[in-house]
Amino acid sequence: MKTTILIVDDEKNLREGLAEALQSPIRRILLAENGFQAEEIIKENAVDLVLSDLKMPSMNGLELLRKVQAFSPTTIFIIMTAYGAVDTAVKAIKEGAYDYLTKPINIDQLELLLSRALKSRELETENIYLKEQLEKRFGLENMIGHSRAMENVFELIRQISPSNATVLITGKSGTGKELVARAIHQQSLRKNKPFVPIHCAALSPSLLESELFGHEKGAFTGAINQKKGKFEIADGGTIFLDEVNEIPLEMQVKLLRFLELREFERVGGNRSIQVDVRLLAASNSDLQALVKEHRMREDLYFRLNVVRIELPPLLDRREDIPLLVHAFINEFSRVDRKEVTGITPEALRMLQSYDWPGNVRELRNCIESMVVLAKKEILDIDDIPVQISLLQSNIPIFSSPDSLNIKTMEKELIRGALSRSSGNKSKASEQLGISRRTLYRKMEEYGLKRMTKSECRMTKE
Repeated sequence: MKTTILIVDDEKNLREGLAEALQSPIRRILLAENGFQAEEIIKENAVDLVLSDLKMPSMNGLELLRKVQAFSPTTIFIIMTAYGAVDTAVKAIKEGAYDYLTKPINIDQLELLLSRALKSRELETENIYLKEQLEKRFGLENMIGHSRAMENVFELIRQISPSNATVLITGKSGTGKELVARAIHQQSLRKNKPFVPIHCAALSPSLLESELFGHEKGAFTGAINQKKGKFEIADGGTIFLDEVNEIPLEMQVKLLRFLELREFERVGGNRSIQVDVRLLAASNSDLQALVKEHRMREDLYFRLNVVRIELPPLLDRREDIPLLVHAFINEFSRVDRKEVTGITPEALRMLQSYDWPGNVRELRNCIESMVVLAKKEILDIDDIPVQISLLQSNIPIFSSPDSLNIKTMEKELIRGALSRSSGNKSKASEQLGISRRTLYRKMEEYGLKRMTKSECRMTKE
């Protein structure tokens, strides 16, 4: 697609000379000898950039700028002026002109300015488009995505939300399982009642039972008062059990009884309590495998798995990354009072090429860090954390000397992580922000696979 440039100058020789110098197969050059003619041309043509003289009869460059801004606000405006009128040119910039050039015009300088201005316009247009996409709410509740995988998830949420069916939400850590649970609640008839989440892995078995079902006064040491459990608090609403796979077997029996009879007893009590609660559960583990290992009751698994929603990892929906990135930029710019408005296409491509083992949560944390540390309005490649920029899944392996420094840095990063974690691959991969699979591949590639624990300790010392 050609870039349309309009040159406005009352001097014919300068006007036509610039047109000849800027002519190229990817450009369409239009000419106007005064502001009124330029105004008519812009109304009839999609002009990307106006290169206008400042001093012209009848309508000067500053007046033309104001008119262009009124009916074509995305058109870039560059002022040409004599040296003595620089103050007026600066005033034009304050009113919205992109930049100015002093006469006589240096063509090389002009070409650089045009290139920078058009690239800036392209970036601004892309950021505006992505913001418009977000405003159209490509997603559901606080979930964002327009990939086929996420559209399927959104459609399933809409289908099952009006029912009272128990839902099992599965997926890797950081994929947004609690967001799905909240979306189901908000789309249901229970939305005006409580939504009560509980993280099962964060509590010991004894505390978990008391948290879920409550306890009577004197039920155990320290139980000085009667306490309602989460199921009572959620009466009429929804309870969300995150990491349900961490519930111990003895507690699974009581949860199964609730699912079958919709009743329970408080710890230390003997009275059955009935509540109207919808149960949503989530797990990042394979529950069928846990059943085979006798770590989960099969009957409970079937009770939980009435309707299942499988969340895709971010790796499988890379096309959603631009929308997520811009949503997080908007969020953290507002929260942290930063004037970050967008991201360059090059930086966005780098983020899209990374594997994101921590999924949306890792991406969110990455963008928060970039926004907080940003020194410019537009995020760029040098703002991306080093562990992501150096350890992308698609880093090509070159044999040229130019790649030696990057490969050495990457190798030392991995060696350092292994040292700090005393050879623990899980901890090392977590430090580096990569998957264990990627870590093993990199270790084999750099000859670090046989690095022993003693070597790790020596490196650390």
